[in-house]
Amino acid sequence: MRYLIYILALAFSFQMSAQDPILQTDNEQIEARAVIITDKYDAQIEMDAKQTILFQKKVEEFLIREHKIKAQFKGKEQLDKLYNLRQAETMEMRNILTHPQFDLYVQLKPTIQPLGRVEKQ
Repeated sequence: MRYLIYILALAFSFQMSAQDPILQTDNEQIEARAVIITDKYDAQIEMDAKQTILFQKKVEEFLIREHKIKAQFKGKEQLDKLYNLRQAETMEMRNILTHPQFDLYVQLKPTIQPLGRVEKQ
């Protein structure tokens, strides 16, 4: 009986450690970039502490997804997927920010987080 309890406890501990595969990527560069992006928005939007934490985690989550898209796709397909990703990110920020903050976020997003840059020859 004691062995059964140990096995169940071990199985549940493995299950709990595998909750969100997107956020399990331990990439310090992405986290640092999320902090920089959040700070740029916070200077303009003036979020409270709870909003800042939620905002930063959401930015980090979408930066991880963006990194995966850039690694897997090229050209127009990549651009289309990044555009859809940015639209999803914007909609999720609606749950974190107040209405006036969200309106300002939408205005600032193209300058702080441009989708891509076209280089002139």
